[in-house]
Amino acid sequence: MLAKSWTPKLSSQDGPIYLAIADAIAADIASGQLASGARLPTQRRLAEDLDIDFTTVSRAYAEAQARGLIEGRVGQGTFVKSRRVAASGVQPSGLVDMSMNLPPRFHNGSLTRSMWNAVRDLEDRGPDLLMRYQEPGGIIDDRMIATSWLSRRLRDVAPDRVLVTAGAQGAIHAVLSVLTEPGDLVCAEHLTYPGFRSVASHLRLKIAPLEMDEYGLRPEAFELVCQKMTPKALYCMPTLHNPTTRTMPLGRRRELIELARAYDVPVIEDDAYGALAPNAPAPLAALAPDIVYHVASLSKCLSPALRIAYVAVPDGRTLRVANAIRASASIVSPLTSATASRWIETGLADRVRDEIMRETAARLQVFNATLPSNAETSPGCFHVWLSVSEPWTRGELVSRLRSIGVGVVASDAFAVTGAPEAIRIGLGAPATIEELKRSLSVLSDLLSQQPAVSTIVV
Repeated sequence: MLAKSWTPKLSSQDGPIYLAIADAIAADIASGQLASGARLPTQRRLAEDLDIDFTTVSRAYAEAQARGLIEGRVGQGTFVKSRRVAASGVQPSGLVDMSMNLPPRFHNGSLTRSMWNAVRDLEDRGPDLLMRYQEPGGIIDDRMIATSWLSRRLRDVAPDRVLVTAGAQGAIHAVLSVLTEPGDLVCAEHLTYPGFRSVASHLRLKIAPLEMDEYGLRPEAFELVCQKMTPKALYCMPTLHNPTTRTMPLGRRRELIELARAYDVPVIEDDAYGALAPNAPAPLAALAPDIVYHVASLSKCLSPALRIAYVAVPDGRTLRVANAIRASASIVSPLTSATASRWIETGLADRVRDEIMRETAARLQVFNATLPSNAETSPGCFHVWLSVSEPWTRGELVSRLRSIGVGVVASDAFAVTGAPEAIRIGLGAPATIEELKRSLSVLSDLLSQQPAVSTIVV
């Protein structure tokens, strides 16, 4: 697979161009724009496309190869390296890949057995579950159970407004395809979920980046865009924002909804972490069910293997979104949807979520005891946003960590524009607390040294 049309989007900030290219490769791999095994343009071709020296591209590719991102094959070219991860969370190369934002693995054997037993119990559903298609958006039984799950956060939601989709990214794709046409403008936080950026690029949408502060998206930034342009949607993550961990307070949520109503802009609320956030404010969809599309993935709060998200849509829009699901994915896997339903209706889902929250709290305690205070964390959130201070840069830090066996993701993967000097650390990927402690100790030791002379023994 040749990535013929791929050209890196280089940050406008100061720094060596070769590092900016390597950072762009890392960001595009993280966002899915560069798939595993994709062949990159030749060095000469990329130098011509960017109007830079051939040697600069050579240094960039060498840097990306040193980070474990790409590999050269004699007589074939340069390819994105396979990132397959072993069951332990450690790559075959020995890398602890904390760039992956996984829920932490808990060590409750009884609960794990119950999860598998619930899957085996689906045999009582008979052959139809295995040998029949289901309708796009899920069968009514699964939608009713989905409604019961959503009702903890959305009290008045009804089954005729709820659909089952193939993960949050499938939901975002379906909703955006209903609300927009190629070339349309959509708003999002200036740091946002890479999956959203990937979908927007696929649908050929323009993204208007909105400034954030310590409380999340700034409503005045949204209003300014609405005054000057005509956005067709607003995508945002008000609760435990990815990557910054920030949660928008209730007053700001109400202000944002007032603006969305005033300018007639529908809102896509990504609530991937809402079920994990203690005492989270009411979702946007609870404040304005008529204009908010509420996306609640189960990947973070239950299991990434399910690939299930529930979507609450405004009245009268269910059929349109279901048709969009049909067009892009046909149906959600009946097996995974049935598994999610069984876990929820038996109370097993609550036990799994609670266990994830307990393990998350333990890992946050380890992080806070190990790393400096210039990191953003939040209760219930198993990713951390760490500002990178001089003399380090994010590119140098990511590269050095990868070379010694620790993977984190640079801000470029999330930045619509102007990537800050920061990295996201996924606390859930290490298999055990001890493995997490070792990885964080490596990072802490590295930050205490000068980049040019830093040495780490592992």
